[in-house]
Amino acid sequence: MALALSMRGISKAFPGVQANDQIDFDLERGEIHVLLGENGAGKTTLMNILYGLYRADAGQIYLNGREVHIATPSDAIAQGIGMVHQHFMLVPVFTVTENTMLGVESTRYGLFLRQEEAAQRIRDISEEYGLEVEPEAYIKDIPVGVQQRVEIIKALYRQADILILDEPTSVLTPQEAEELFQVMRSLVDEGKSIIFITHKLKEVFAVADRITVLRDGHVVGTTTPDKATEAMLAEMMVGREVILTVEKEAPEVGEIVLEVEDLWVLDDRGLPVVNGVSLQAKAGEILGIAGVQGNGQTELVEALTGLRSTARGRVRILGTDTTHASPRKILEKGVGHIPEDRHKHGMVLSYPIADNLVLSTYYQAPFAHGMVINGEAIDDNGRKLIAEFDIRTPSEYALAGTLSGGNQQKLIVAREFSRPIRLLISAQPTRGLDVGSIEFIHQKLIERRDAGTAILLVSVELDEVMALSDRIAVIYEGEIVETLPIAEATREGLGLLMAGARKEGAIAR
Repeated sequence: MALALSMRGISKAFPGVQANDQIDFDLERGEIHVLLGENGAGKTTLMNILYGLYRADAGQIYLNGREVHIATPSDAIAQGIGMVHQHFMLVPVFTVTENTMLGVESTRYGLFLRQEEAAQRIRDISEEYGLEVEPEAYIKDIPVGVQQRVEIIKALYRQADILILDEPTSVLTPQEAEELFQVMRSLVDEGKSIIFITHKLKEVFAVADRITVLRDGHVVGTTTPDKATEAMLAEMMVGREVILTVEKEAPEVGEIVLEVEDLWVLDDRGLPVVNGVSLQAKAGEILGIAGVQGNGQTELVEALTGLRSTARGRVRILGTDTTHASPRKILEKGVGHIPEDRHKHGMVLSYPIADNLVLSTYYQAPFAHGMVINGEAIDDNGRKLIAEFDIRTPSEYALAGTLSGGNQQKLIVAREFSRPIRLLISAQPTRGLDVGSIEFIHQKLIERRDAGTAILLVSVELDEVMALSDRIAVIYEGEIVETLPIAEATREGLGLLMAGARKEGAIAR
């Protein structure tokens, strides 16, 4: 096969970090080439160089055998390269056509937008590649999976021959992901070439023609799905054997720890976003909340942890009403919280690691005596937890902001698990983490569950919810549409519930 793209000897350094070191990467015409690697392995940097967001320190880029120089995204687009970012670049109050035309507007007499012509071209592209998008629809009114199709149409509208898809399934239901894979196949059948970045190993085998693994800025190897296994790819990514399956015994369920009754919560606009949710979490079990991002999970967790007021309903923790309690009072009741946004709610990036490890307990003994802080006890605690939770850092005095995403997450887990908690509210605990860090977090969650802690697990990763949970509650448009034991759940059925279908096909009989 002829090469659509060849990157040779690509190197890129940032202060103190060699992000890419002499990387060679090829993309054949009409293939899907998956790019795998841990956080910090260099995947994003390499693609940012290709898309003109970074300049390489060394190396060459060839398109169809001809060397090109890409200094800006405009250069990349002009060379037929399109990128669909993980977080969509769409204007919600604009139509599909208006979003597609942004930046490449065509006008009549220099005054009037040629929207009808653009809409017809969108219909043609949509029909050719099976994208099924209505040009007149407003972005705010269409599902997330269709919004992603709009991003792909935007690239094709700009005549992209090479598409970079960055973690494209992170906000999709299983059914939407399958539809995306079909679209990708239709694209390559028409001669397009795709670079697919993902951390989900199952997806690699669903779509890849070839797989390249990066580690520490180097290419570890390139292989094909028929010659690889999930375990082999995980080991290539991390550099050691990784346990990919969650091993757990049947739960020993105890008393009700968390009880939520008819809870209503408003979003920042004052609109209901959690609509009459009722649930229970018991000691020694993991209750998973499954749903596509944006269905009220964030506001539910904020209400349970005291970060957002409730409009109606009641929350009890160990029999005590905590509906309107402050975050500190809720923590003192024995609640641990792994927040969805670790930077906003989980740590102070400009504080040392040791100080971040006592954010919940700095005013209690042994870290304080009255108004006097015991710095030595805080430092000792920092060194102990850094070792116990394998936080990769040169010192407990290093700032939390200098840690990688995986190590920041370990810091939060270490702090919450070092307290005598009875309930853990864990929101997106492995978002953006590599397989090694995911393995570690999963093991710690199971250990805590087996020690008798009640765990409420909120995750958009359906595989994670199914692997860890003892029961699963599915949330859709702010409502719990079904709660069922893990033994009765199917991936396909849960996906239907996550998309709004109630009960049909969700239970394995």
